[in-house]
Amino acid sequence: MSPISLTADTFADTIKDNEIVVVDFWADWCGPCHRFAPTFDASAADNPDVVHAKVDTEAEAGLAGAAQIRSIPTLMVFKKGTLVFRESGALPAKALAQVLDAARAHEVADPAQ
Repeated sequence: MSPISLTADTFADTIKDNEIVVVDFWADWCGPCHRFAPTFDASAADNPDVVHAKVDTEAEAGLAGAAQIRSIPTLMVFKKGTLVFRESGALPAKALAQVLDAARAHEVADPAQ
């Protein structure tokens, strides 16, 4: 499965409606973002149970601001709508896999209870 693009209009519903979502905040001018892209794409292919999404911080400056993105790339991982991981910088493939494994194991309290 290929990463999807998120916008201000689709971000909240995507986070809310999926078990685990990993979001890559990036920009076209960002060299480290381009170097990380193949790792992120491979993770999407290897982890079909996890929604991999990208936010172009130039096109979605308001969303990037609301997410308090100060440097790129920045990864955010959500489980059941709750932020469980946030890291600036390009992660190596092994570290990204470990983050996703940790997210799968992470228990999120149901706010309705």
